[in-house]
Order: sequence, then C-alpha cells, then structure tokens
Amino acid sequence: MDDPAEDAKDRGGDGPAPPVGSVDGRTLPRVIAVANQKGGVGKTTTTINTAAALANMGHRTLLVDLDPQANASSGLGIDVRSLDTTLLDVLIDDLSLADCIQPTTTPNLWVAPSSLRLADAEMTLYGMLSRETRLRQAVNAVRSSYDYIFIDCPPSLGLLTLNGLCAAQEVMIPIQCEYFALEGVGQLLENILKIRRSGLNPELEVSTIVCVMYDARTRLADEVVREIRNHFGALVLRTVVPRSVRLSEAPQYGLTIHAFDPRSRGAVAYRDIAQEVHDGTATTAR
Repeated sequence: MDDPAEDAKDRGGDGPAPPVGSVDGRTLPRVIAVANQKGGVGKTTTTINTAAALANMGHRTLLVDLDPQANASSGLGIDVRSLDTTLLDVLIDDLSLADCIQPTTTPNLWVAPSSLRLADAEMTLYGMLSRETRLRQAVNAVRSSYDYIFIDCPPSLGLLTLNGLCAAQEVMIPIQCEYFALEGVGQLLENILKIRRSGLNPELEVSTIVCVMYDARTRLADEVVREIRNHFGALVLRTVVPRSVRLSEAPQYGLTIHAFDPRSRGAVAYRDIAQEVHDGTATTAR
C-alpha cells in the first residue's frame, strides 16, 4: 500500500521544509493530534487524562477517537457497540461531527466515539475525494464550540492518522522512558514535514513532547529523559508521567484517572501536564 503522506507530497508543492516544532503562545481553540506510530506508549492514556484535566479546569474539551481500537471511547465509559452513529459515519457518509458527539461523566468533556469497523473504512477512504482532509472539514464545523480538541490517532502512519494530522494545528507526541524510546518518532516527524510541504496542512507543528512510563527506580529512565530533552529541547514538558498501575486500571471502569484515583501520582502528573499545555496559550480567541 502506498504511503499516504508520500502520495500527498507527490501531488503537492516542494521547497525547503520549515522547522517542525515551535513553542510560541497559541490561541484558543486549539486542535491537538496525539500521535506515535508505536503502540503501547501511553498515547490514549495521555489523550484521555490530559483532555479530562483541561475539562476539569473549566475548558470545553472534545476528544475525537480516531483509533479503530476505540480505547479512548471505552476508557471514557462509552459502549461503542451500542451506538447508532460514530466517527465512521462522519468520515464515510458525511454525517456532521456534532451528530455523533457523546457526553461523558466528566463535566466539559465530550467524545466523538470511534467504531471497531473504522479500520475497514481506511480502504474506503482511499477511493474518496479529499480523502486526507475529511476529518478536518468535520472538525472545522464544530471547533468554535470548544476550547480544546484532542485527536487520538491510531498507532500507525496510515490514512486515518494522516486525517488526524491534517485536521490538527499541533501534534503532541508521548514517548516512553524505555529502550528504543525514539524508535519510529523520526518517521513521524518526516511525515509531518511531508504534510507541511505538500500544502495539506502547512501550519502543522510539533508543540509538545510528553515523557511517559517513567520508572524512578531505574537509571535508564533518567538517561532516556535526558536524551529526549537533549533532542527536542523546549518542546519537552517539565512533567513526566510515572509508570502506574492505577493509570492502567482506570479505563477498565470507564473512568479517567482523575475520577478513579484523583490523589494518585498519575492524576497529579496529568493535571500538571494539562496546566503546562494551557500555559502555552498566549491569548484566547473567544
């Protein structure tokens, strides 16, 4: 199968690639894609709990679950098998995103749920017009209703992830504090540059790197964090997320860590991350 981002580059412009990262202040609403092509790196956990923490701070927040595994939806207490409409209908049948959004038990937090059939939809998308920007069109129609929109991308670099990156202004990359932490991140950064050069989303930038699964008992974790900070500089948040059983348990009950165990180290870390993310907002648009 062709690389969607490479295909987009072939159809787009050329010229030197602009810097992939920026730490300038941003205005609300902010649309943030959370992406890492590796699975099991805390991507969905980071999306859910950062979004929920911002919602608890009083910000109207939408989580768009673009991952066919639907873990973000189920982790927020949504039974995806019982839904009449999901993101699948938005991408394939042009349903309004507003018509599939569901409330959650967290005030100020809503979710556009995934579908277990979303993986099959990727092949359908390849034959559709504006296949890379269908999610962007849907998100743009509702973005003025929210302060933050988080897009939980699949652990791959396929067409669904390309839709997520084209719909976002920013990319947040969770990186685990383990061996081979940077494995695959380089390819993601290359794809972001291709998307910018192609004209599909020339303003897209990496705004946030989050170090997750930090084990304070090991020297390795400190070495990995140091390597990540040396590599990405000011893009890396000060807060690191500890490896935590409570973070793993919360989704089984359809709860965020803030509802499941608000005093846990994981809950404290994600509240601090949400504050750091919000501190990067210079002014508000509304």
